[in-house]
Amino acid sequence: MKKKILISLALVSVITGFSALQVHAQGVNQASVTAHASAEVIEAITATEVAIMNFGRFFPETNGGEIRLTPDGIRTTSGNVTLSGGSYNQAIFHITGHFEATITIALPSGTAYLTNLTNGKTMEVTEWEANPSLDSGTGVLKDGKLTLNVGATLKVGSMNDNPVGLYSGTYAITVSYN
Repeated sequence: MKKKILISLALVSVITGFSALQVHAQGVNQASVTAHASAEVIEAITATEVAIMNFGRFFPETNGGEIRLTPDGIRTTSGNVTLSGGSYNQAIFHITGHFEATITIALPSGTAYLTNLTNGKTMEVTEWEANPSLDSGTGVLKDGKLTLNVGATLKVGSMNDNPVGLYSGTYAITVSYN
């Protein structure tokens, strides 16, 4: 019986010793390190309108129609609209910012209106498109620069809906860093 008690006591001592050893080992296995953090401030992104979107001169016949102005500056019509001489061009924007930065470009999501400065009559500008193409909504500032060409479609009413005069309006393009 004494042998059993001695073996049990020895076993308890060994188990207790390991527990004490583990607690002591956990206290020894600590380390600290001085870590570093950094940040870089980059230049603000800018967008400058270099050329305004100009659908040019035209004559709306009986029912009107549409004028499509591509981002490459090509002008076509559908419906009853006759193109006339004079200048026309796509909108051109210069975007600048941090070298090789990826940016998000958002064209107007809805309709913009061109308003006759004399009588307040309007035409709708829709179907926005860009070059480079913005299928993913992003672009890259190669060498910190990007030229963005924008085109759209102008919906023209009849001569009664859109009488003679100069029409103008605004729209928003949003550019931001990713």
